[in-house]
Amino acid sequence: MKPFTPYLSDRVRQLAPSATLAMAARAKALAAQGHHIISFSVGEPDFDTPSHIKEAAKKALDEGKTKYTAVSGIPELKRAIITTLKQNHQLDYTPEEIIVTCGAKHALYNAFMTTLNPGDEVIIPAPYWVSYTEQIQLCGAHSRIVMTEEKNRFLLTASQLKKAITSKTRMLVLNSPCNPTGSVYHQEELQPLVDLILENNLMLVSDEIYEHLVYGHEKHVSPLSLHPAMKERSILIHGVSKTYAMTGWRMGYAAGPKSIIEKMDDLQSQQTTNITSFVQVGCVEALVGSQESVKKMRDIFEHRRNVMLAHLKQIPEITCFSPEGAFYLFPNVTAYLQQKNSNGNIDSAHDLAEYLLTEAHVAVMPGEAFGTPGYLRFSYATSEENIEEGMQRIKNALEKLKT
Repeated sequence: MKPFTPYLSDRVRQLAPSATLAMAARAKALAAQGHHIISFSVGEPDFDTPSHIKEAAKKALDEGKTKYTAVSGIPELKRAIITTLKQNHQLDYTPEEIIVTCGAKHALYNAFMTTLNPGDEVIIPAPYWVSYTEQIQLCGAHSRIVMTEEKNRFLLTASQLKKAITSKTRMLVLNSPCNPTGSVYHQEELQPLVDLILENNLMLVSDEIYEHLVYGHEKHVSPLSLHPAMKERSILIHGVSKTYAMTGWRMGYAAGPKSIIEKMDDLQSQQTTNITSFVQVGCVEALVGSQESVKKMRDIFEHRRNVMLAHLKQIPEITCFSPEGAFYLFPNVTAYLQQKNSNGNIDSAHDLAEYLLTEAHVAVMPGEAFGTPGYLRFSYATSEENIEEGMQRIKNALEKLKT
């Protein structure tokens, strides 16, 4: 009998694993060996889910709400989402225009699978979240990457968008507040992009998962709210993971045209069916219950941002603008590349991230994962104590490279 080699499809052979999860796994492996690893690598709030949300889910379990639900979500959750979108953005949706998914990542995947054909082009501003390009590739479509600039807070400009549009362009993906940069689009920056979307008959996927993590006096603006015609050509992606510290609950949602949401429902019915029934009840409480914890967590994140940014500014030759949202810093570290250490050359941000992990025992994400070499992503979704110690370790490790 011949040795058997398991078959793998071409699509998964081309698929790259999530870089953020890979770095997290590497850090955990070192921690298992007894090293004290401080992680600035994962985009996950370190807070516990607010107790009133957990209690609602527990109550649902006790009441036997453990059966299948409608694929697209229970009516109560859809109503809560509709109310939230109306209150926050004056956007009007019906239940048929909402689908609840296993996290915002699932909503994105189903949105791309439902709307893209092989050969279609999707414009993605870089830096971008790691999964956009991989999911688009799985659809047989192509990502058209547009490099933004640090001097413009890594925001896509209208002139850049106009130059990127071709006869094959079907869609633009915008993420505000942005992972990995923390950049926030203001209305005056969004309006010219919206005008070009309408002028060129494009679709928009608007990833607004960090909506409630905007700092100072800034306010989140949804591009869907800037013109009545945007709603019919847009898919809004959202969820509870970042706002309510519910990453493990796996609830996201998409709001969009009925014709698209219906097909996303059909697709999901052949994948996961509904998300966990009692999780949906907890998510209703998250959206309609007390929002006091949201403000508390946002205030703490803002303070942590300031602490980490102050440390970064003390490191020679590193530049980093002050982000207005999310929980990331995206410093320019090109001055620390083309260096040597005992383990070899540091030629890229990936090499520098490996050096900081092995030398300083601090996990950060290389900019290559987000389509932007020469940068690192630091997450401040960790304690102030960890930030203080981790940043001091980084300072010490970088000093060694310059001596």
